[in-house]
Amino acid sequence: MLSFLDVKSHDRAQIFFHIFFTITFLSAMPCLMFLKLPYRLVMGTARSETCLITGGCGYFGYRLAAHLHKNGAKVILFDLIPLKGDMLEGITFVQGDICNYAQVVSAVSGVDCVFHVASYGMSGREQLKRLRIEEVNVGGTRNILDACIQCGVPRLVYTSTFNVVFGGQEIRNGDENLPYLPIDLHPDHYSRTKSIAEMAVLKANGTALKDGSGVLRTCALRPAGIYGPGEQRHLPRIVGYIEKGIFRFVYGKANSLVEFVHVDNLVSAHALAAAALTDQKHHRAAGQAYFISDSRPVNNFEFFRPLVEGLGYPFPTLRLPITLVYFAAFLIETVHRVVAPLYDFQPLLTRTEVYKTGVTHYFSTAKAQSHLGFRPKEYDLDEVVQWFRSRGHVKKWQSSGASRLVVNLLVVAAFMTVLLSFLPVAGS
Repeated sequence: MLSFLDVKSHDRAQIFFHIFFTITFLSAMPCLMFLKLPYRLVMGTARSETCLITGGCGYFGYRLAAHLHKNGAKVILFDLIPLKGDMLEGITFVQGDICNYAQVVSAVSGVDCVFHVASYGMSGREQLKRLRIEEVNVGGTRNILDACIQCGVPRLVYTSTFNVVFGGQEIRNGDENLPYLPIDLHPDHYSRTKSIAEMAVLKANGTALKDGSGVLRTCALRPAGIYGPGEQRHLPRIVGYIEKGIFRFVYGKANSLVEFVHVDNLVSAHALAAAALTDQKHHRAAGQAYFISDSRPVNNFEFFRPLVEGLGYPFPTLRLPITLVYFAAFLIETVHRVVAPLYDFQPLLTRTEVYKTGVTHYFSTAKAQSHLGFRPKEYDLDEVVQWFRSRGHVKKWQSSGASRLVVNLLVVAAFMTVLLSFLPVAGS
């Protein structure tokens, strides 16, 4: 049997090194535990965080997924409709409906954080389908909350809306101290149900998880209108109106101000909010709501001027009173309600869209900057213009000033004729 002295000198050095390393590591373990550093992290086998995004195949949802995936998280997209186009390797798609509780429970099991982005009825004809809006925005959110509690999911970030406090009244540099707009005063069902859902999400903060692992931490982000290259809800509709010659007038006061948020600023806010619900950040965002925007109030129509002119079209000079346009939107909604069972057409505008685009309302992001570290970057519409131009959305010819004037007069005349047709006839 060999003694230690019989071992070659370089082998003895290796033995001394391993003994020294083992003693040092074992003596450092209490310090590591005190610092709350997971043992698996020290050993180089850290478990990746798993995040689930409802509505993850939508424009914003997938942009958020790509960001989280790039930063090392395992990402699950939970959506009714599969992603259009190629999905990044490593991202998982689970097809399902937030209105189906069993499917939600199956999807959120083993998840560390849920980003509840899915909603219904934000704009256009969807905004007029009350039953579906209620089912998704209120019932679906309830399912998400219940499933998180049942499955031990510790964090939930809810994508809300400015509309929980806005209902057509002017708001200048508002903040999170503003009260919710009374439920019965909301001009549309989408805003009403999003308000109910947000209140439920924030009320659920601190609810004990059924597996005994802790409590659910929640917060809500209230974004402005989203824009960015490839946005599929608002921008294609606007470009469609421009190309069809419908965008011939603007409305509201020239100095009215609203806000927008670039998709990447909104992604950043969500990632920061999720981090601010963790132990490391002392749950600073728990139970809180935050307004999120680019922090650059601008006139709604002037914001889109670069898009209109960038595609080769003249910007409208005719300005109509907002009350007139609101009345027209009311009539359009009335007609839609009657004929929708036979022909579900896309309304030119809804009453809520008139308020949201023509009435001043913008909010401070100071709370998000203070609590979350949110720092909105500055963007413009150049990349949006290039995105549409690269897909053939550019005017092929230029009309004369006289022909544009004739078209403008015809559009306004038709608009006024429709309105006058609803007025009572004298003597009737």
